[in-house]
Amino acid sequence: MIKVLLVEDDVRLADALAGALEANGYTVDQVRTAEGALAAAPADLVLLDLGLPDMDGIELCGLLRERHDVGDTAVIMVTARGRQRERVRGLRSGADDYVVKPLAVDELCARMEAVLRRTRRRDGGPLAIGPLRVDRATRAVVRDGARVDLTRKEFDLLLALAAEAGAVVSRERLILRVWRTTWPGTLRTLEVHIGTLRAKLGVPGLIETVRGVGYRLAEGGSGVPASRHGPDRGPDRGPDPAGRAAEAAPARRA
Repeated sequence: MIKVLLVEDDVRLADALAGALEANGYTVDQVRTAEGALAAAPADLVLLDLGLPDMDGIELCGLLRERHDVGDTAVIMVTARGRQRERVRGLRSGADDYVVKPLAVDELCARMEAVLRRTRRRDGGPLAIGPLRVDRATRAVVRDGARVDLTRKEFDLLLALAAEAGAVVSRERLILRVWRTTWPGTLRTLEVHIGTLRAKLGVPGLIETVRGVGYRLAEGGSGVPASRHGPDRGPDRGPDPAGRAAEAAPARRA
């Protein structure tokens, strides 16, 4: 059964639309805010209103597209904004279709079916990351024929880095993607997870620390063995006021 995430702050409209979609065989989860959308479980398709109370829907669409667990999900913007400029902005932000309210449920369902035909696809096989083999479908990581046991957050962190292999990913972006929050106290939690991920993977130089910025996945890199990195310290890490401030803050449970 196709799972739909309905992001709509108008309660009456959301309830009516969810009921109509469920009558057409869809499973619907409802959220009222961008924060709720970022915290929701992945769905097959997102119906996204633009006038949300905590964030513009176009900005939210861009954030969803950046996330490794949502990036390929079909997104249809359903909004009262009908001007051409708004349509263009919405489609360029990553939406697969743009529908203007009011709309007939039959038409919406037809558009959903068309978008899903175009966008629904399975991940294209396991990823090769240095000596690692990462299967996104089964969430399994194998090194030299042996499985590496990772927690859910550790696996999500590895995928977030792999999505931009070779590029620096800031601490703030990793926190938003993996923990779905912007709370600065999570910096310490990120550092601890980076340290345990390095130790479990056991591939020296694979995850590099970029001083004062974030991290980079560098395939084939050489460096200090993972066991010497500590919670967050790459081979060349120096003083980092932001990092010291994060270490001074109490860590929340991941």
